[in-house]
Amino acid sequence: MARFTITYFPVRGRAEAMRLLLADQGAEWKDEVVPIQEWMAGESKLKKEAVFGQLPKFQDGNYVLYQSNAILQYLGHEFDLCGKNNKEAGVIDMMNNGAEDFRQKFSRFVFTEYDTGKEKYLADLPKQLCQFETFLSKHPGGFITGGQISYADYNLLDLLHLHLSLDPDCLKAFPLLKAYVSKMDARPKIKAYMESDACKNRPAHPKEKR
Repeated sequence: MARFTITYFPVRGRAEAMRLLLADQGAEWKDEVVPIQEWMAGESKLKKEAVFGQLPKFQDGNYVLYQSNAILQYLGHEFDLCGKNNKEAGVIDMMNNGAEDFRQKFSRFVFTEYDTGKEKYLADLPKQLCQFETFLSKHPGGFITGGQISYADYNLLDLLHLHLSLDPDCLKAFPLLKAYVSKMDARPKIKAYMESDACKNRPAHPKEKR
């Protein structure tokens, strides 16, 4: 029986970074899927139980957490992905917060401008990507904290995947980010997960067709 359970909608969304992390760390988990229509109609009992009325829900045995970034940080501590010292931990948290700001902009685009504002969103995208490219240029080693992977790396990787699905050439002017994605994607367990039917058949968000 899988130790971990992720309860979420039938999309990658905010649960995908934790899936990438668990896959890369060799951990097994179970996905419990909540139909989006059922959730929006208020027919899900789970919505009333959720601490903030939101998914994903994460379970480690009988231990339950909500809020995607809290879950990522929990898994970071569980798998020693929070840096070697307090200063590294601070940098990792900072970059994860930056990734959250980036994700919120992407979410607003998907849910309010997906059909009409794609051209403008992609035109503004380099400003966001430049911030992460500049950071990597000052922290060589291949990961956010250099030579050791962190929980925030999985969040950033998922965000870059999301934008590559919008525009496969969006990283063309950002060689460090392009190399970062290639390095992360080549990790054997991430590669195996991404090639699985479960991953391939799961759309990035509700607007994406599979």
